Formats: sequence, C-alpha cells, structure tokens
Amino acid sequence: MTFSSQAQRLLQRLTRRLPGALLSRGAAAATAALLTACGGGTSQVEVFEPLRYFAFGDEMSAIEPDGRKYSVNGLDSSGRIDCAQQPIWVQQVASSYGFVFAECNPTFQSDTNARMLARAGARAADVTAQVEAQVAAGGFRDKDLATVLAGANDVLDLYSQYPARSEASLLADARARGARLAQTVNRLVGLGVKVVISTVPDMGLTPFGKAQRRAFEDIDRSAFLSRLTAAFNEQLGVSVLLDGRFVGLVQADLQFQAIERAPFGFGVADNVTPICTVALPQCTTSTLVAGADPAAFLWADDTRPATAGHAQLAQLAVDRARRNPF
Repeated sequence: MTFSSQAQRLLQRLTRRLPGALLSRGAAAATAALLTACGGGTSQVEVFEPLRYFAFGDEMSAIEPDGRKYSVNGLDSSGRIDCAQQPIWVQQVASSYGFVFAECNPTFQSDTNARMLARAGARAADVTAQVEAQVAAGGFRDKDLATVLAGANDVLDLYSQYPARSEASLLADARARGARLAQTVNRLVGLGVKVVISTVPDMGLTPFGKAQRRAFEDIDRSAFLSRLTAAFNEQLGVSVLLDGRFVGLVQADLQFQAIERAPFGFGVADNVTPICTVALPQCTTSTLVAGADPAAFLWADDTRPATAGHAQLAQLAVDRARRNPF
C-alpha cells in the first residue's frame, strides 16, 4: 500500500471544498505533505516480507551443491565442511527472513524458500541467463525478493585485455556491461520482483589490484582497475530503475573504499593480505594464514571477500531490503 486510505479521504474532502482557483501550488504542496506523512511518497507503510528469495550473480553469491563457498568455509568437529559457519552475504540475507538455501540446509527444512542461481565465474551477461532459467522453471510471483551482484569478472576480463586494447575502449566496454546488468535488473522488476542490487567492490583495492600496481610501471594498474570498476558501476546506477518501491541499491564500492581508508573503524584488522592459503572454494578454517581470524580479514583470496567482507555486504543488503518501501 502506497497511500493510506485515510489520507486519500482527507485529500478528497479538501479538493471538494476549495474552488479550483484556490487550490494553489501551496495547497497542493500541503496536501502532498499530508499524504507523505500518512504513508505516501516513498515511505514504507507495510513492512515487505518476502515469501521467496533468489540470489543471482557470480561466486561472491554462489554456494556449490556440496555447500562450499568461494570464501572461507567452516568445519565441524569432525573436520567436515559446515556450510552454516562463516556465512556469505546471501546466506545472511536469507537468514534475516528465516530462509535457507537447499545447498546449505543443515537442519533439513522441508521448504528452503531461498533459491541459488548465482554461479562461479558469471559475468553480467550470464545473470541474464540465470534470470531466464528461473522464468523457464516456473517464473516469479508476488512477494519475491532477489539480490544481484555481478561485474567483478567483467572488470577482470577487461583488465586482462590491456594494453592490447586502449583504456578508452575498455572503459566503454565496462559501461556497456554495467548497462546490460541494469537491463536484467529492470527485467526482474518487470516480472514483479523486488530487487536489491549491489555495485561491484572496487577491484583496484583488492590484493590483486595492489599487486598489479607493484608489478607494472606503465601506468598505475590499481587505479586503472578502479576506473574500470567505476565505469561499470556508474552505468549500472544510471541505467537501473532506481525507484525505491522496486529496487534498492547497495553501494559496495563506496563501503570497501571507506574500509580501505579506515579499516579498524569497520572491525577489519587486515585489508591487504588474502587469508586463504589454498585456492577457493577449497579454503577452510584449517587452511588460513597462521593465527588469522576470518572475521577480521577483508579478503579470502586476491579478488574475493573473506568473512569480514561478506559481513559488510550483508549489513548493507539487509538494511536496504528492510528499509526500502517495497
């Protein structure tokens, strides 16, 4: 419900009693303010409670069928993967509504309510295929919520083409890919889904980006990765339907930039060192840098977040899902 019935009745009474000439801009503004105060505009009158949740995107959102994640994986007392430990951000979003994914359902709930469509290695174009796969599998309905996070693999793919391709052409391609992801989000909105879309964390600030700065002297490679990320994110933001009734934007890039400036203010002890000593998704709490705490390390490997990074994403996403006037 966008406008309360009480506010609508008050507006009708006011407009009936005032001659047309007297319903000036001031009176119109006053009635608009009344409607907003009573739940109009973009204020949330009824809290949105989804009945299903879909996770779209790349490995930052993916859980494999065996419960492994592309971050730090927890272990149980027997040394087996415990997917409920060290949850990634989409698990935390699902948990905030009492949902679980079939890929991580340790309590064997009969109706998991959370659907995993994200896949490792996915790029912006692949998210379109993920959405269409769900359309073919039964589609969407009222009270569906989705999160979308993709673009890191696009940025890294474009970066790998430098210097064979010019920076200008690569930046233009990044913008086009950001716009394509926005079109997919808008497609979800058209299908009746409420969407929380995240920008790509600044890839120039990753351990990979910092290592590239040290390895090359032609240009500041870290800054170039940041420019590619910004080009993707800017066009994503420009092209997506930013109407709070349908879409909530999570600015992960700004959050990770803030952490880079003052990591301790976010409870991050290390924003430089990858915590995992083996390739993802094989990383577990037994294969970490000696003495390292996953909750205090920002990065799991050169480009993907550890537990602390996922906690930051989850906090932003849950807040946006709860506060938007869906």
